[in-house]
Amino acid sequence: MQIVEIKTDIVNLTEEQFFLLCARNKELRIEKDKHQNIIIMAPTGYETGNFNFELGIELGIWNRRTKLGICLDSNAGFTLPNSAIRSPDVSWVSKERDEKLSKKDRKRFAHICPDFVIELVSLSDSLKQQKEKMEEWIENGCRLGWLIDPETKTAFIYKPNMEPTQIIFSQTLSGEDVLPGFELKLDTIIS
Repeated sequence: MQIVEIKTDIVNLTEEQFFLLCARNKELRIEKDKHQNIIIMAPTGYETGNFNFELGIELGIWNRRTKLGICLDSNAGFTLPNSAIRSPDVSWVSKERDEKLSKKDRKRFAHICPDFVIELVSLSDSLKQQKEKMEEWIENGCRLGWLIDPETKTAFIYKPNMEPTQIIFSQTLSGEDVLPGFELKLDTIIS
């Protein structure tokens, strides 16, 4: 499966118009890149949907216990500083940053980059495109990102000012100072 990219740089949709486009086409997964191209992605498959859900549960359990921020699913869109509007598979925003969001921002694609994101490589994704997306998250202010590839059973860890590191599923992912105390062994939830 492939994504569909629609060149719209000469149309220059406003944020409001893009929000309405997404709202009127809820059955589609739509993002906008920094060049104003609209990206339409296939819905996830059964397995990927389950993996996304399980990852969200793990993060949610940690967050419910620590109360350090807000967890968001793959339906949440974020307007990034580079003007892209992206939706990670799983994300987290610290409580102090969340509290600064306006009421208006909370109703739309919030003008904030998550502190933490997880992207899961699915059949409709290319690893190269997902790595570029992870770099975009970091360039726009994300403090920690995990790119998870169930096919190769590897994960890539992204942090600012560092080259990505790769681990295998039997190793433990750490939330480090971004998500203190959060640890995840992927081989326990993704077989």
